[in-house]
Amino acid sequence: MSLVFAGITPHPPLLLPTIGKEETKKVEKTKKAFLQMEQILYATHPDVIFIISPHGSYFADAFTLNVCPEYETDFSEFGDISTKTKFKGDSALAYKIRKAVSAQNLPLATIGEKKLDHGSSVPLCFLTSHLKNTTILQFGFCNLTAKQHIEFGNVLQEVISNSNKRIAVIASGDMSHALTSDSPAGYSPDGKKFDTKIQDLLSHQSISGMLQLTPEFIDSSAECGFRSLLILMGILQGVNCSYRQLNYEAPYGVGYLSAYYEI
Repeated sequence: MSLVFAGITPHPPLLLPTIGKEETKKVEKTKKAFLQMEQILYATHPDVIFIISPHGSYFADAFTLNVCPEYETDFSEFGDISTKTKFKGDSALAYKIRKAVSAQNLPLATIGEKKLDHGSSVPLCFLTSHLKNTTILQFGFCNLTAKQHIEFGNVLQEVISNSNKRIAVIASGDMSHALTSDSPAGYSPDGKKFDTKIQDLLSHQSISGMLQLTPEFIDSSAECGFRSLLILMGILQGVNCSYRQLNYEAPYGVGYLSAYYEI
């Protein structure tokens, strides 16, 4: 198998000093976790990074694959027009993915957007500082069932295993946005329950446990990364790996989980 790395990251733009300024101190533990993960990812020497983001172009009834030949991080919506990192795409691998997904009758929308959303831009800025020649492919989830997200991940696993390239996968997503009364989504008692449960399920690679979570419970937690994690679990299904959690914190009432699987 050509899968060399699988990571889970949050994506707070406040990590960037150009955006967060003094506020970056409040996410210092997350920043340190990113720096640790960057070293671990670099040591795997990936040729390609699959980045799964909740904030790219969204289609309710289809997964998304961004097939742009060149990408660029974009933080302009946060007032930062100077921080730019450029990447090349991988059209040959994108073609194989489209073909494999079609063979499984899963809906896939292909787009060609050069500017990357912050769900992709934040982790890529921190994790690729020494990976100048690594290409990327960007994916997005949809409103299909949790089981179909696992199946989509299974298809990606098949493509990865048949590739002669070293491939890393990063599932970007914040946890609950409803952990305190000051949280962006307000307070929900399900917020903390969700974040605690997800960390336990990830540590055991429990796909069955993730599929048993009810839509009502997930919605009440006000998360944004659950479906990114489902796709990752589909990619990792049957793979011999170990969960390593680097950090979890919630300084703004939003859960930020940084973890990876040792493969």
